[in-house]
Amino acid sequence: MKGFIAGLAMVATVGAAHGASVEDRYNSSCTFCHSTGAAGAPHSHNEAEWKPRLAKGMDTLLKHVKEGYNAMPPRGMCNDCSDEEYRALIKYMSKSK
Repeated sequence: MKGFIAGLAMVATVGAAHGASVEDRYNSSCTFCHSTGAAGAPHSHNEAEWKPRLAKGMDTLLKHVKEGYNAMPPRGMCNDCSDEEYRALIKYMSKSK
């Protein structure tokens, strides 16, 4: 019975992470560098800083996120994000609030 309950708890935790909003994902993964511009990261919601990056295309940005780019580690700080979540995070960060 303990194993069954532990398994349910694990499934609930994973499900909650995948049901997180873009803002929740940003706050738990991206804000550390993108809110401050650490190591040259483009600031969140600064369209001017994101414009030249967006010009490279979403496929290139997604590749950079997944493989790492400059000081950004592979997968950023979101090891369980899907490609769709990464795209949503890029769109979220690249637009003014």
